[in-house]
Amino acid sequence: MHTPLTPSERLDNPHDRGLAPSPLPVTAQRILVGLFVLAVVVATLFAVTEHWRRATFTLGVSMIYLAVVRLTCDSRIVGLLAVRSRRFDAFYCTALGGTMAFLAASVDSLGS
Repeated sequence: MHTPLTPSERLDNPHDRGLAPSPLPVTAQRILVGLFVLAVVVATLFAVTEHWRRATFTLGVSMIYLAVVRLTCDSRIVGLLAVRSRRFDAFYCTALGGTMAFLAASVDSLGS
């Protein structure tokens, strides 16, 4: 028989319901997510000050870091950054972040 979900369980990522909880303490998980948010803020500051290569590289490295965070932290802590399953999110963030960092590092500076 199927048991109904509690209101809290309804908000859980359906792709991660059967996963074991993270061995990291909740405080450490929140710090890891906070470091990602800080890196995105730094990338935004680079973009606002017209340092597009630094912004793109920083955002790319941040996405790779997010893949590590996604693999090590619970979906409830990661929140809106947990879109699909852990493996899919980690693969997507690594591929996107790696491409961004590679392109930002490999493009000529064009005199800037």
